Amino acid sequence: MSLFEITKEHLETGLRGFPVGYCVTSSVDPQKGLFYTDRPLAEIASWEPERVIYLLYHGSDPSQEELGAFKRDLQKRALCSEKTLDAVTKLPREGHPMALFSAAILILGMEALTDDYREDCLNLIAKLPQLTAAVINHHAGWGKTPDSRPELGYMENFAQMVRAPNKSPTLTGIFSLFNILHYDHGGGNLSTFVGKAVASGLEDLYGSISAAMNALAGPRHGRANQECLAFVQEMLSEVGAGATESQVEEAIRGKLSRKELVYGFGHAVLRVEDPRATVFYEESQKQFSNDPLVRIAFLIRKAGTKVLKENPKVACPYPNVDAISGSLLTAAGFPFPEYYTVLFGLSRAVGIAIQIVYERCEARGGKGTPIVRPKYLFKHRHSDDT
Repeated sequence: MSLFEITKEHLETGLRGFPVGYCVTSSVDPQKGLFYTDRPLAEIASWEPERVIYLLYHGSDPSQEELGAFKRDLQKRALCSEKTLDAVTKLPREGHPMALFSAAILILGMEALTDDYREDCLNLIAKLPQLTAAVINHHAGWGKTPDSRPELGYMENFAQMVRAPNKSPTLTGIFSLFNILHYDHGGGNLSTFVGKAVASGLEDLYGSISAAMNALAGPRHGRANQECLAFVQEMLSEVGAGATESQVEEAIRGKLSRKELVYGFGHAVLRVEDPRATVFYEESQKQFSNDPLVRIAFLIRKAGTKVLKENPKVACPYPNVDAISGSLLTAAGFPFPEYYTVLFGLSRAVGIAIQIVYERCEARGGKGTPIVRPKYLFKHRHSDDT
């Protein structure tokens, strides 16, 4: 789109639809869904996290030898210093844990920074499980974080470090699935764009990812999973565990008639059910079909889509990933929604960091992208003219 095609209607729309660069890690097709490189998400959802990270970082599926070497490399980089971990335990516990997570990444960078985007990317990815577990344990008051054991595996290690009470044996697998499904989502989502924009000023990787996590923290972005779980819980309380689809439909119609929000539907790009949601629904059905929260989430999936399809103004009447992710985590033994966005950050920081490496080290023949500087037009506050 050239400058001369931009009209007043294009302004103050969040830059939606404006191409500004390339994304080498993932893409989102309105009808086909999310792809990591050229692989549809459903195809790789059952892979080991390290294999998926390799795919995003290198752009190809590793051989067994390459994967083994990559795992060993991440394991060598995995340990945060005691000084960093001690600093995390001194952060205030008030407020949302995403504030602590963002601060912890900055603290990590103060000690771990190499000023080499590629090295810092791999170091951050490797250290994120321990750093994130330390943030969650500290904020929740669950005590000292167990020693990191990276030889267990990327998310297996994270699961053993999180000291959540009454952890179920299935939680590790759900953590791993959640991690893989949230690594990346194209180049233009808010947190990714913010991270790359900050890095365009040559801020280091840790500062850029910290900024990206502040963008992710908002309720219109990463914190939506927390809001959606509250909605499902509210619906369960309203209609009861034995509700039928028609009763759930009636409750949704009632909310819409009262101008209340129905959470977990729609997407800025997709015009089909979010393939991440589909994978989560399948896993929920397989492991937790009798869980009351999961059962209501399935009924909301059907009834909500039916009702929203009746409104021609709704571009995407289908569930997004947040519609079911919180219910699945709760059913798997992690009923702590205040940490769901932190889990999202643990994952999404991987994709953002890899995209920053491309923009700083590979784009434009290795020169890197220039500093982000969009044009804004002056307008008098009390005028509609642009």
